[in-house]
Amino acid sequence: MLTRSPHIRPGRLRSAALSVLAVCATLAALLLGTGAPEAAAAGSLPCDVYAAAGTPCVAAHSLVRALYGSYGGPLYQVQRASDGAKKNIGLLSAGGYADAAAQDSFCAGTTCVITEIYDQSARHNNLTVEGAGGAGAADVGAPADALPVTAGGHQVYGLEISAGMGYRDNSTSGVAVNGQAEGMYMVTSGTHVNNRCCFDYGNAETNNKDTGNGHMDAINFGTECWFSPCYGQGPWVQADLENGLFQSDAGHSRNTSDTGTGPLPFVTALLKNNGQNHFALKYGNAQSGGLTTTYSGGEPTTSGYAPMHQEGAIVLGTGGDNSNGSIGSFFEGVMTSGIPTDAADAAVQADIVSVGYGGASGSAGTLNPGAEISLRATTSCCTTDYVRHQNDAGVLSSITSGSSALDRNDATWIVRRGLASGSCVSFESRNYPGDFLRHHDYRLYRQPMDGTAQFRADATFCPQSGKSGTGTSFASYNYPTRYLRHYAYNLYIASDGGSDDFDSSTSWSDDVSWAVSSPWAP
Repeated sequence: MLTRSPHIRPGRLRSAALSVLAVCATLAALLLGTGAPEAAAAGSLPCDVYAAAGTPCVAAHSLVRALYGSYGGPLYQVQRASDGAKKNIGLLSAGGYADAAAQDSFCAGTTCVITEIYDQSARHNNLTVEGAGGAGAADVGAPADALPVTAGGHQVYGLEISAGMGYRDNSTSGVAVNGQAEGMYMVTSGTHVNNRCCFDYGNAETNNKDTGNGHMDAINFGTECWFSPCYGQGPWVQADLENGLFQSDAGHSRNTSDTGTGPLPFVTALLKNNGQNHFALKYGNAQSGGLTTTYSGGEPTTSGYAPMHQEGAIVLGTGGDNSNGSIGSFFEGVMTSGIPTDAADAAVQADIVSVGYGGASGSAGTLNPGAEISLRATTSCCTTDYVRHQNDAGVLSSITSGSSALDRNDATWIVRRGLASGSCVSFESRNYPGDFLRHHDYRLYRQPMDGTAQFRADATFCPQSGKSGTGTSFASYNYPTRYLRHYAYNLYIASDGGSDDFDSSTSWSDDVSWAVSSPWAP
């Protein structure tokens, strides 16, 4: 049940309720239409909703889409490795979705990193690659193509953070300081997390150092349990208020039902704090449903947190002192002036759901980039068996219409342009955004893309006519005489004859020939 934040004026509730109606109208239009819209109705995007509720955005960051119905500027900047040139990536139309094709064209034949994420608000609180801090060396930019995703029916990119990556702005305008009230949310992923400090988005110190209790006010998302007990396995939405990841005023969770979001591919994480005596945490499935409040109560009881002492910098991907051992995914996020109403939060969640994060691309059963597929074995023993991931390993498994939703998702892949070569392909996991099928020591695994040349090569496969005379065979990009093969229900890149059992010539041509079929999970 959602709990109402304190000190909310009735007029703000009425304004937010009107925003809810606007979002509902947008959702109805989506359901009745024949395809994804280029842009949502003006006035229904997150920062429009919050402005109508009297708590305007002072920061609005997204690589995926506009967060104001009228916004038509750039979303982020990329820099390519080949010549150091930079390019701003904008929108297909005002209020719409990212022009990812512009990135693809600019970065073709080389690699790009994200160097700046633009603030869509009038405050211009842009995020650049974070410098050195009290707990970490200077960060590097995230690879621009590491997290392809469908949003609004368009192929776009999110931001995938690996350890040593982060973004920051230490000279902001309008962000809460010294106990002022604020709210914030981000859309992230429960499939790309760890227990290292600290995957944060929000208010931080202006000097990249830990300056004491209450000097931060940021959303944290991960599996690090700072104060025991934490319930379940996480990941949890927590408040990084400096010197602790808080699930309640006591630090540890007071909510036994908050076991974390689990591996949801898309998560809405939300924090609001009046800066004096109250903060609240919420989360939701960014693909469906509403928000759940996991905590709403007093500030931490330890000294320094009531009132808060925020400094007003903005951090993304690290802790306030640049503790940068965490991993995480970021698609969009905003910060507000003042505490949004619960009605406004609900309207924003409805808008996020309407985006259709991770939705089907509309293309299936081909090797065209963006198409969803399943790969079926053609060997006579195994014609109901498919390439899937299980416990991070690539295996061959029987999949039928009666298989569980999890099994069918695990056996579904999204075709992407080859991470190492545009003339080849890579296979992104359908239910683990940003994770790709790659080989390591000749075995196949599902792993998150880290941007390295090694990973790119290991995750790239070049299609050929099936070696058995049927289907398609996939040569390893960096071991071109080895092909994707099933052997004893495991997956390898295998040569035709060799010292390892999986290189056996017996049925090799059949085992490396695959039927590219319609996906089990659209």
